[in-house]
Amino acid sequence: MGIKSPVSCFFLSMVLLISVGFQDSVQGRLLLIKKPDPDNAAATARWLVSQNSWGVLNTISMDLGGAPFGNVVSFSDGLPNESSGIPYFYLTTLDPTARNALKDQRSSLTISEYSIGTCGKKDPENPSCAKITLTGKLKLLEGDSKEIEFARNALFTKHPEMEGWPKGHNFQFFKLEIEDIFLIDWFGGPKPLTLDQYFHTELSNVAAILFVPL
Repeated sequence: MGIKSPVSCFFLSMVLLISVGFQDSVQGRLLLIKKPDPDNAAATARWLVSQNSWGVLNTISMDLGGAPFGNVVSFSDGLPNESSGIPYFYLTTLDPTARNALKDQRSSLTISEYSIGTCGKKDPENPSCAKITLTGKLKLLEGDSKEIEFARNALFTKHPEMEGWPKGHNFQFFKLEIEDIFLIDWFGGPKPLTLDQYFHTELSNVAAILFVPL
């Protein structure tokens, strides 16, 4: 066989990737995933948020006397080339999560590497299978702002089904204003990580995404 061109090598790599089976079930796309080094806490944190499409959003329950209430929700932190690190949500007050946030904004979002598919056979609680909890305030986006447009594009691109959800259910855009970051990506306890480190890390060097429509 002759020497393959870069293009043919690329498509061969894609065939191998398909056989491995890294597939995002939300959009039916394939991901080229490069996990950051465990020593780079900021990059790992941003990678977890940008690569994931759902997590458990915890609010202070107004129906359960202030008990914590966790709910599986979809989110997005931006378009593939415009990751912001800020989780945005499309929520309805028919669901307790949005009602709780309108009463008490204190919230946290927990995300696991396990759902990306890069933990192999490790248990989700294994410290080397990274997980992150972002704690802060879940805020309703109001008015006609650039941030609402950003949230809409980010969410409807990653979760196209959302655009067709019933208008009568009064879905609205929310964001988590992050105040604290809890990250475990290796043995030895949580990694210290400031908001400044989180928001100013260079995400383009830690992961690449290739979109392949089915």
